Amino acid sequence: MAAPDEADDDGEAGPVNGRTCIVTRESGDPAMLIRFVADPSGKIVCDLKRQLPGRGCWVKAERALVEKAVARKLFNRALKREVTAGPQLAEEVDRLLVLQLTGMMNMARKAGQFVSGAAKTEAAVRGLSAIGVFHASDAAADGVRKIEQARKAVHLGGAMPEEIPVFSPLSAAEMDALLGSNAFIHAAVLAGQAGEGVVKRAIMLDTYRGRPVARANAGSDRPAP
Repeated sequence: MAAPDEADDDGEAGPVNGRTCIVTRESGDPAMLIRFVADPSGKIVCDLKRQLPGRGCWVKAERALVEKAVARKLFNRALKREVTAGPQLAEEVDRLLVLQLTGMMNMARKAGQFVSGAAKTEAAVRGLSAIGVFHASDAAADGVRKIEQARKAVHLGGAMPEEIPVFSPLSAAEMDALLGSNAFIHAAVLAGQAGEGVVKRAIMLDTYRGRPVARANAGSDRPAP
């Protein structure tokens, strides 16, 4: 497969480190930019893996910005051609981000870097091996509370100087549909390449949805970083 051509905010080929959002016209963390290309029919598609051939353009990982790029026909200007980008594009990006996250969860589980169940999750947090915590968005409050108490304890007690992020991107039913037997209510991500990939993709999904990442000192009287 031919290497993709990068494009700056004006659609001209540019260096990889010159990625610029076509909406804000600002450069940003490359990990938090989403690449888009036009398929042979001229339809704009999301290229999360950054592998599709042809000239690409970039939008910061925020749903509102993708919607604005569609409404203002900014893909046409960036790619310097007539393209089609419908209102469903923003929802399609969300769907692909979710699939990317759940796929990485399965990889992390196979690598021994993802454990589920309330007891195992709390143990991973208190044992200082967790680098991220997940709850189903409709998890029972009691189960969430116990794990949150553990997260706050290890951070505020000084055992975990870096705050442990927590995510609730999917309901239990959504996870059943996407993960099958690997679905969970509570889970912990452990250190390692696959585990770090899970956290990275969860942050991107939350950012895209406009949700601030919850941290271990949430609710404490310490100032947020």
